[in-house]
Amino acid sequence: MNIWTVLSMVIVLLILMPNLKILINFFTQTTDNWEHIKEHILPLLLKNTSIIIVATGVLTILIGTSLAWLISAYDFPLKVFFKWGLILPLAIPPYIAAYTYNGILNYTGVIQTTLRNDYGIRVDQKYFDIMNIPGSIFIFTLFLFPYVYTITRAFLANQSSSLIENARLLGRNAFEIFFRVVLPISRGAIIGGASLVLLEVLNDYGVVKYFGVPTFSTAIFQTWFSMGDLNAAIKLSATLMFIVFTILIFEKVLRGRKKYSYTTAKVKPLTPMKLTGWKAWTVFGYSLLIFSLGFFIPFIQLLDWMFLTFEKIASPVFTQLIMNSLLVAFTGAFMIVIFAVIIANFTRMHKSWLSKSASRITILGYSIPGAVIAVGISSVFIDIDNLLFTFYESFGMEASLFLSTSLFMLISAYIIRFLAVGYNSIESGFDKVGNKFTEASRMLGMGMTKTFFKVDVRLIKGAIFSGFILAFIDILKELPLTLILRPFNFDTLSTKAFQYASDEQIHEASLASIIIIVISGIAIYLFHQVLEKEPK
Repeated sequence: MNIWTVLSMVIVLLILMPNLKILINFFTQTTDNWEHIKEHILPLLLKNTSIIIVATGVLTILIGTSLAWLISAYDFPLKVFFKWGLILPLAIPPYIAAYTYNGILNYTGVIQTTLRNDYGIRVDQKYFDIMNIPGSIFIFTLFLFPYVYTITRAFLANQSSSLIENARLLGRNAFEIFFRVVLPISRGAIIGGASLVLLEVLNDYGVVKYFGVPTFSTAIFQTWFSMGDLNAAIKLSATLMFIVFTILIFEKVLRGRKKYSYTTAKVKPLTPMKLTGWKAWTVFGYSLLIFSLGFFIPFIQLLDWMFLTFEKIASPVFTQLIMNSLLVAFTGAFMIVIFAVIIANFTRMHKSWLSKSASRITILGYSIPGAVIAVGISSVFIDIDNLLFTFYESFGMEASLFLSTSLFMLISAYIIRFLAVGYNSIESGFDKVGNKFTEASRMLGMGMTKTFFKVDVRLIKGAIFSGFILAFIDILKELPLTLILRPFNFDTLSTKAFQYASDEQIHEASLASIIIIVISGIAIYLFHQVLEKEPK
């Protein structure tokens, strides 16, 4: 057993421990709080969660797929801009979008104020109330549809134009081609994007907490911190894990075994058709509407609030928030890349059931909501601290929960949650370069480890950088894990923005939000620059 195998197994064990802790404790003795939750609250949680994920899933599929098809198949005004502009809603975390839209639509917001002061129109507040389940669905749809859009568009961009041309020759119109040709061949990509959306919805805490919608994530927080019952929180987390696994199984079923391939190596990519007249402007208007609702309107509103409160909020304390955010995001992303490279290299060099299992366990964390991971890893670290009490005392340290109140636990949670992000990027990099250069180096007498650093790492440096950027963005925007596991008096931009919004200081939350969005936007731009330079 070489060093790569040992390191990979250690990493896999670290990923599994919190999840196994939750699953094992699910079958332990129940408490009175859990019995009350199971009888009176769990049905409501299941109902609300089901409504939100089903509605969000359907709407993101409709919007994401339709935009992907229009961008791929047609030319219309500002298409080049919308091609990338429609990804920008991912730079705005849903919890920031939630309080921004509530600030826009509430009684003192710009819409109702303008109607009252400029037009003398007073409207019933209920028509502008989004702090409910439909409002949650609205936010999730607008700011998560790019998952479906980007994956589906990437798939359609590589499709053969002969499929569409043959359908047109057979007399099919645009709608028939879309529903009878495009949707069937894109099913795998669409379902893959939608599954990411649903996992993000289940992971969310900020939107549903701010809107006051009872879901599993809010219930886990309340059970743990309000009731002080970690056991009941673990049981809620295990229930949510079962829901996640059900969704993943359902995804496999929906994908089915149908596969589409070409009978010739000569594949002509899809050539966009130029739209004119009302059709062109209709498609332009649709794209502009989604872009405006998903990015432009909330971003402009946040800028306006930022200018109003900048002098009040900007301070050395705020600078420390930025440094804290960059510290945890950089450290977490750096460790994720290291772990991902170790496991990806192990799985490509060893084709066995052990390597396949390691790769699947690596991506498990991204499928599990942050609140669940927080419960699991916290309980594990508390157990470790209890075992180390004697060790602490022997070094003259106070017998306290040292590890479970440190940044080490938070960084560990980030690694478990987002390791899949870095791993997928690095694995695809290894797939592109193959093993031929590694084998040539070994044949020339260079050892495995030396070959790795001298040859392999240099060949996949673009993939490593991409994985780092994606993990950095996710950690910077992350909220549930950071809220639960951050050390005392340690805040980040995301937690501070959420705290301001929760205290109804919406304007004050804008500066932290803008910085998150700008940093995420720059990182997304760098990511796309790396992709453009990568060999096809």
